[in-house]
Amino acid sequence: MNEDTLVAASQNKQAKQNNELNFDWQRPVSILSTNELDMAQNENFVVVVYGELRRYGFEGCTDVAGASLLLELLSVADEGYYPKIAGFFNAIIFSKQQQDIKLISDHIGSKPLYYSLLQDKLTLTDNLNLLDHSMLELNPQGIFNYCFYHCIAAPTTIYNQIYKLAAGECVTISQDGEPEAQLIYRPEYHYSKAPSAQLNERCLSLIAQAVNSHVTPQCGAFLSGGLDSSTVAGMLAKGTEQAKTFSIGFDSPQYDESAYARLTAEHFSTKHFTHVMQPDVLIDNFKQVAGYFDQPFGNSSAMAAYCCAMFAKSHGVTTLLAGDGGDEIFAGNERYAKQGVFEVFNQSPKFIQGLLEGLFCNTPLGNISLGSKAASYISQAKLGLPDRLDSYNFLNRFALDEMFCADFLAQVDPMLPVKQKRERYEQAGSDSHIERMLFLDWKFTLADNDLVKVTKMCEMAGVEVRYPLLEKELVDFSCQIKDSDKLQGQKLRHFFKGAVKGFLPDATLTKEKHGFGLPFGLWMSESDELMTLAQEALFSLSQRSIFKPEFIELALSKHQSEHAGYYGELIWILVILELWLQSRGL
Repeated sequence: MNEDTLVAASQNKQAKQNNELNFDWQRPVSILSTNELDMAQNENFVVVVYGELRRYGFEGCTDVAGASLLLELLSVADEGYYPKIAGFFNAIIFSKQQQDIKLISDHIGSKPLYYSLLQDKLTLTDNLNLLDHSMLELNPQGIFNYCFYHCIAAPTTIYNQIYKLAAGECVTISQDGEPEAQLIYRPEYHYSKAPSAQLNERCLSLIAQAVNSHVTPQCGAFLSGGLDSSTVAGMLAKGTEQAKTFSIGFDSPQYDESAYARLTAEHFSTKHFTHVMQPDVLIDNFKQVAGYFDQPFGNSSAMAAYCCAMFAKSHGVTTLLAGDGGDEIFAGNERYAKQGVFEVFNQSPKFIQGLLEGLFCNTPLGNISLGSKAASYISQAKLGLPDRLDSYNFLNRFALDEMFCADFLAQVDPMLPVKQKRERYEQAGSDSHIERMLFLDWKFTLADNDLVKVTKMCEMAGVEVRYPLLEKELVDFSCQIKDSDKLQGQKLRHFFKGAVKGFLPDATLTKEKHGFGLPFGLWMSESDELMTLAQEALFSLSQRSIFKPEFIELALSKHQSEHAGYYGELIWILVILELWLQSRGL
């Protein structure tokens, strides 16, 4: 085989064509990307880097970075390089001696990298739209997983035989073998014994360094008014003269927290802008947003993220700092506290569990008010983690054979999403249910969902987004904070609130959590045009032999007669699926 088997190729006019690399391999390899790639090689390795790879430790940020740094570390210690690197990246490592290719992602899986071995050719890309779609087939499992997650979690994708690199993962591909995946980022939980004041100071220092490392000349920040975005905006304001901050507001009070955003903006004297989002924006952009994602993506707050990014761009901003990640490293979501209540039962002696179950479950006591609540509590507690986190999942609220057509259901493993979550939960390097839930969320909430949402919507708006709170140094630091300090009883983000007390306004520390949500269900009830758009998409979806038409009719009926917000989310994910399929001509 000649030396020209590795070619970075182009599938459309937007892709960048890169130079051929000298690498003798039996399989042809194509690298497809819409972005510039950083490449380096020596007598042992060829290295390609997507994104920004740097030396671990903020003090070393100015050192040699990217492919050259990775090549240097590989030459010194092939197996020990990963703890020495940080940043937001994917990398491809071709070993001339081992005759294999390793694909590695950053600790949080911030950027996509897809791989396939169709027709015995290895294709790597950061954008599924660059693939030859005449060769692709829809993956029923991907569609099912989308309905479970409201996105498609790695490694599964919407296409058969196309896979996505997961967060903190290394996939090794040999000359003739199947890809083998290994988790290479699993932090150790060495809780610090340092005084709280010292840890608080260290936390703020790391956040300041992280934010400063991402500031650009035309930089702004998302500002929802919550702790995370307020902290990032505040740090930006400290180092920038009249920093710009941007919020989305809604006429629906239960979704709107623009008043808290203004409070933070006034506290830090930022130049603050608020855009009140109306239903017509959704109608005008529904199809374009749905089709912009590589795969069906059902997080309804994507539209709000897009509008906010467009709003920021109209005010001269080219880079936005986001506060994503703070909840998931410092325990800021309500579910963490709620699950702790159930874990009290699971951690109690078995004889007590049995006694309580005997008293309240399937007994007359279980039929009275207090006994019924006790029976419900025991039933949920026995479900165990992480399965209990999906108690309100739509796929657990309806019988699958009532939702899906029989032929479609026969092609999928209905338990696969559950298995994927269980595997990740068990991979955490801690026995603490809090740490395990956080580790689970680094993948399924962040890498597969929130980061996809914000990154793609900013990209669509023509704005770059960065995530200071998810820098590897800060994530590692969070693993030095005791689980009982991150979440103290029912006090969410107990440590983090202590760290930012005095930096943020007191009202911000005590506010309820909202974020950039979207009142789609309410809007659909009030807008005939939006209702018509949704009904037309749902009718088309009912003809695809995926969902039973009766189930789609039931979803519409429940939206109109029971809970517009809850069932509005169900309709949203169904409509998005149909619009995405239409956008691909399917």
